[in-house]
Amino acid sequence: ALVVRFKSPKPRAREESENYYLCIDEKHERQRLGDINSEPTVDLSIIVPAYNEEERLPVLLNDVRDYVNSRRTKEPGFSYELIIMDDGSRDKTSKVAMEFARMHGVRELKAVKHVINRGKGGAVTQGMLCAQGRYMMFCDADGATRFSDIDELLEKAKIGERDGLVIAIGSRNNQALSGTVVERSHIRAFLQWGFHTYVTILGVRGVRDTQCGFKLFSRKAARLVFPKMHVERFIFDIEILLLARYQGIPVIEVPVNWHEVAGSKMSIVRDSIQMALDLLAVRLNYLLGNWTVSDTR
Repeated sequence: ALVVRFKSPKPRAREESENYYLCIDEKHERQRLGDINSEPTVDLSIIVPAYNEEERLPVLLNDVRDYVNSRRTKEPGFSYELIIMDDGSRDKTSKVAMEFARMHGVRELKAVKHVINRGKGGAVTQGMLCAQGRYMMFCDADGATRFSDIDELLEKAKIGERDGLVIAIGSRNNQALSGTVVERSHIRAFLQWGFHTYVTILGVRGVRDTQCGFKLFSRKAARLVFPKMHVERFIFDIEILLLARYQGIPVIEVPVNWHEVAGSKMSIVRDSIQMALDLLAVRLNYLLGNWTVSDTR
């Protein structure tokens, strides 16, 4: 009861300024965000949660630009949007993103600035709620996952899609079978094993890597998941998978190439304990009926 009472997340409403994004449109640099319930206008939405990422973000931005250029040589009509969710950064994250957009003429880049930090899950959720893609994905700002692996997720998603519903998630646990490369420290590998065991004990089964920050959603699946999200910090991936299971959304794991990048905002000990308590609170809230899949935040 204490865990549910004190650890249950309570997402805040958006500040008025958080309903807008910046872009390099010459006439209307500041524009109002879209709505997940509208019809899609681009092929792919890329959501990037970013907190104090001025140093690491350019690597990902270059990877995305290279991917888009390569894809457009084969598919000239490919359209996308790149939404940088600056989650209350104290550094120049938004400025770096906008400077990149101006330097390279990336009109598809949209920078959203949160007044107060929500957490990675909150930044992803808010980005998804305004995304305009037929498919919608989020990826970490550090560029740890090779961005071009999105093609593998898209391919597997289209094969596994049922009635417009599918979620394809990057996995760092299947490289032995797939030939992909994963580079992580021993302590990180041990903690991931322990966390996976804990997740399994609490009843979240069938997914080997719940925490990889590289996940793709059909628009219909995203509409069923993100308006119902409660969790705004690191454990949000688990709530996504729970909501998918409760609503019968197919979830497909796809091996990806991943390497550990210095500069993580996580504290190994503190955040591991926090995640364990948050996960318990999430599971109890659904089991006790405090949260249901009919909830819409």
